[in-house]
Amino acid sequence: MGSNGRAMKKTSLVVMAAGLGSRFGGTKQLANIGPNGEAILDYTIRDAQAAGIEDIVLIVRTEIATDIEAHIENIHGNDHNCTFVCQDDFGPHREKPWGTTHAVLSAEHSITEGSSFLLANADDYYGPASFELASNQLPLLNPGVGMLITFELAKTLPQSGEVTRGICNVKNGHLTEILETTSIGLRSNGEITEGSTGEKLNKDAPVSLNLWGFHSSIMKPLERQWAQFFSENSSSEKSECLLPESIHNLMNDGDLIIKTFSSEEEWTGLTNPEDFEVVQSKIRNLRSL
Repeated sequence: MGSNGRAMKKTSLVVMAAGLGSRFGGTKQLANIGPNGEAILDYTIRDAQAAGIEDIVLIVRTEIATDIEAHIENIHGNDHNCTFVCQDDFGPHREKPWGTTHAVLSAEHSITEGSSFLLANADDYYGPASFELASNQLPLLNPGVGMLITFELAKTLPQSGEVTRGICNVKNGHLTEILETTSIGLRSNGEITEGSTGEKLNKDAPVSLNLWGFHSSIMKPLERQWAQFFSENSSSEKSECLLPESIHNLMNDGDLIIKTFSSEEEWTGLTNPEDFEVVQSKIRNLRSL
């Protein structure tokens, strides 16, 4: 056992892969990015395992579960060490998934009590250094303390078009607020601005891409957040219980502290069909470095 006690504390990676991909127009979780048919989530799994994170939990939905399981076996072999959880089994059923807080709760029984887990999106590329950074911090998390791996704004922007990013306010290494900011774009003069206001944004502003770390005890507070949300939105077909909002509520209530750690990695990800070739080229370049 190492001196920091890492060997005593189990760690897992939970990948959110149940989204509908409505803007992408298909199962973007399985979009063929790598030279051997790898999707972005395959690099996420490999990078996490290489960083020492043992177990993988994939949150899917019933209609794509078989395809994703077959894909994982094809890319990672029979000994892939992945558990599959269908978010829509964690009721109530609705065509559109209920959001990221609901997704995390659907994986509760696949997380070992007393362990820590890392949470990631299936369609975001975070890079090996991000998982190395996270794996060093995961075993140190305790009840009431979580973490967020942040990225520099400039390293998360496409060359053209506008995106929405969760810009983080950080004080003394602790998250104080995530501001969902729309219409962010890299302009021809090299500046990064918010399109609707023209406000100039710092290139190195920390942003959240949903790469979170939590102690397993986060589930109970999240259950309360979900119950409150559902009591107000049970008849809605589109409202989502979003993790950043749930985290913000827990922080405001004094129930949670989030430590932030900045990754130097360059992000890339799939949102729209036109992203595909850019992402494919970018990831192949990043992986060949």
